Amino acid sequence: MTDLAPHELRVIVAVADVRGFSAAARELGMTQSAVSHSVRSSERRIGAVLFERGRRGATPTPAGEVATAHARRILRLLDVMGAEARGTAAGPGGADTVGGPLRIAAFRSAALHLLPPALERLRARHPGIEPVVRMVREVGRGTAGEVLDGRADLAVATIGTTSAVQPGLVGGVLLEEEYALVHPAGHPAPRTLPLVDWAENCTSYTRDWWAAQAWIPRATVEAEDDGAVLSMVSRGLGMAIMPGLSLYGAPDGIEITALGVDRPTRSIGYLTTPEQARSLAVRALIRELRAERGGAAVSDSRKSD
Repeated sequence: MTDLAPHELRVIVAVADVRGFSAAARELGMTQSAVSHSVRSSERRIGAVLFERGRRGATPTPAGEVATAHARRILRLLDVMGAEARGTAAGPGGADTVGGPLRIAAFRSAALHLLPPALERLRARHPGIEPVVRMVREVGRGTAGEVLDGRADLAVATIGTTSAVQPGLVGGVLLEEEYALVHPAGHPAPRTLPLVDWAENCTSYTRDWWAAQAWIPRATVEAEDDGAVLSMVSRGLGMAIMPGLSLYGAPDGIEITALGVDRPTRSIGYLTTPEQARSLAVRALIRELRAERGGAAVSDSRKSD
């Protein structure tokens, strides 16, 4: 296969992102025929059809999804290569001048409570770095999928012994957070309340423990995210079983009760590609996240044994 040029990779990514040749042409400032020709040429050299053409546009085939993810990652590495080469050429201290966007994918509670202090320190030490944070639901491929697809440089994800690091990624555990029972304050028998739950809570970390707890009923209310769950519990609509990060900034009217010595936990860590793991910006962020690892322990006057 003859190597594809960066501009051909950009065409593939644009068509995949906007799902059409005409829209990609407008995005890139090209003619539609030039975009079509570039894609056909790339498909011929790759040896696979990348897009299904139809009246409604162009949809990536499975081969196209793989090719697009690689294209995004290659283009991103070209950007990183330039920034880091300039920093190295600047001599001692040049690493501190590395700048540009640093793309981060994180699930809601991590984006709200774990990332901000780490990013504050990162910006103080490396003012040229521009964090771009996207909140991604930790279901399906979750935040890890954003890195695999080339949309993020680093993901804050749930990882650990029950959720292995995906092939093609590297990472490490930052902290272990405990689950706790959350219920309306002062309720005499919180375990008898209906269960309020949300999709991200149904992970392999809690599944076995959950199945062994006869007192936990089937969820009667399922919310979109953990913030909505807390709001409903504070209104007396039920109880919930939630991880520590989700309990920061919990509203008034709730109480947090420990689940005992056999309580479930989940590991939160970072994921990136082997190439990005060597980049100065990603390494700097990992250092700040590791420095923040002790910040996830729930400390709240409403927590009881």
